[in-house]
Amino acid sequence: MSSQKLPTKSLVVAILLAIFLGPIGLFYASVIGALIMLVITAIVSFITLGFGLFIPYIICIIWAIIAVNSYNKKIIELAE
Repeated sequence: MSSQKLPTKSLVVAILLAIFLGPIGLFYASVIGALIMLVITAIVSFITLGFGLFIPYIICIIWAIIAVNSYNKKIIELAE
């Protein structure tokens, strides 16, 4: 393969973005995941009048961790 190093995503950045921005911050880790969580967050927010927003935010954090780990694993496999 080429000598150019492929970029990986930072797990710390992904977690911080998901914590502070929720589904918007998830765009860093997974675009499809962020779109799905935007819809889910809107639905949960409407149904619970905003009181249940911690549930989608926790899911966003977990999703960000899984997405970044998966992305980095693929990048490392391609580099080998």
